[in-house]
Amino acid sequence: MSETNKDIAVTFYKAVIDGRIEDAFRRYAGTPYRQHNPLIEDGMEGLRKVATWLTDARCEIKRVFADGDYVILHSHWHGLSDNPRGEAVVDIFRLEGGKVIEHWDVI
Repeated sequence: MSETNKDIAVTFYKAVIDGRIEDAFRRYAGTPYRQHNPLIEDGMEGLRKVATWLTDARCEIKRVFADGDYVILHSHWHGLSDNPRGEAVVDIFRLEGGKVIEHWDVI
């Protein structure tokens, strides 16, 4: 189950980064989709707004961990700020029934 959840979360994450929000939600997100970042609203509309902000940023996923229904992605981003070294980002997803239903992040 953990390996399947890792695959789902990574595929969802990459689709969102690529701006394929509708596809990501149709295939990989559950209802309701809860966003725990106070700057991003719940659901597809919140991620649509985030994706427009990410258009010039690039991401390299460094590690993926899973514990049951929770998947943790550790990534290195460039372009989220003016920092030439980039940012370390941790995204935490909770899945239910093979669908992403919650997200937390730390930058």
